[in-house]
Amino acid sequence: MQVNWSSQALPVDHADAVLAGRVLTPQGPVPVIVRGGTVESVIAHAETTSDLFDMADPTAVSGEALCAVEDLGAAGSDARFQLLAPIDLQCVKAAGVTFAVSAIERVIEERARGDSAAASAIRAELEEKVGGGIRSVVPGSDDAARLKTALIDAGMWSQYLEVAIGPDAEVFTKTPVLSSIGWGGEVGVRSDSTWNNPEPEIVLVSDSRGRTVGATLGNDVNLRDFEGRSALLLGKAKDNNASCAIGPFVRLFDGGFTMDDVRSAELDLTIEGTEGYTLTGHSSMREISRDPEDLMRQAMSEHQYPDGFVLFLGTLFAPVQDRDEPGRGFTHKQGDIVSIRAERLGTLVNRVTTSKAAAPWAFGIRDLMRNLADRRRAAA
Repeated sequence: MQVNWSSQALPVDHADAVLAGRVLTPQGPVPVIVRGGTVESVIAHAETTSDLFDMADPTAVSGEALCAVEDLGAAGSDARFQLLAPIDLQCVKAAGVTFAVSAIERVIEERARGDSAAASAIRAELEEKVGGGIRSVVPGSDDAARLKTALIDAGMWSQYLEVAIGPDAEVFTKTPVLSSIGWGGEVGVRSDSTWNNPEPEIVLVSDSRGRTVGATLGNDVNLRDFEGRSALLLGKAKDNNASCAIGPFVRLFDGGFTMDDVRSAELDLTIEGTEGYTLTGHSSMREISRDPEDLMRQAMSEHQYPDGFVLFLGTLFAPVQDRDEPGRGFTHKQGDIVSIRAERLGTLVNRVTTSKAAAPWAFGIRDLMRNLADRRRAAA
């Protein structure tokens, strides 16, 4: 199956939206603004999206018409203009265990030691004993502290429950700068993973001052077997070649799209396998345990991001439906098409392969700096 451009990639109200992104041209990558179906290069005003998002009002920037949005293709395709992940120099951070269901699933992974066959029985036990309590508690509150004490006394405490209901969120670095995959590209899972899944999430975008300027969609590809064996394997479970997808565009905040729209967003997931298998899922931001602005503050913490950062907000989605053998739940197969949609952000579509088989990450920070320098010299 191939990933083909569709108007579904755009928000339902895209005529009223200001979208920002990156497009690979024959001269190199350029930051773009999309308005009313036209892709405008803004490289004359901002050489990177990091520069663009740092502007006082990025929604007011206009540029030179590059192409119609329908003319865009996926990176690596034959299209003259190829859509890249809509960020460049920003650090890519992610928050984990921000929904009650995902907290329970992480505990299951830990107790099953990454063995999917053992998950069903553990899931039933945990859901009966702690599911309701976790869903109703506010992280960091007195009630959360009392629940923690009760769980410790019952011998059911876990490091995942600490970040689910404790005062401090789990925030980690997802992937290196410039390594994220955009709309239509192939996402990778490790070739030695046997229990893995997509994680459909909203991704917030911050400028260098910590101001949140917009939102997009992301797939925080997850290896349940690796992380389940040990939380210390989080880096290996999360950060592999092509394991992070972001896009298709960043919707910039303006009078018609604000953080409240993020708080009320509904995400739909579809996975289509080459064998005819289909899985659908849903994640509602209304059920997140921590407010997005609090997560952004915790991501900033005692840190600076001179080029800005983006933050995956976590997911409610936890696939437990059996794909093959009963009791083994879901795991990816090569060729799966993963579609993540939110009406006001559009649709992020990627095809699944292994991290070994995915296109190598070959364009890094030095390459970008050299490309920009060459273009400056050519324009002088």
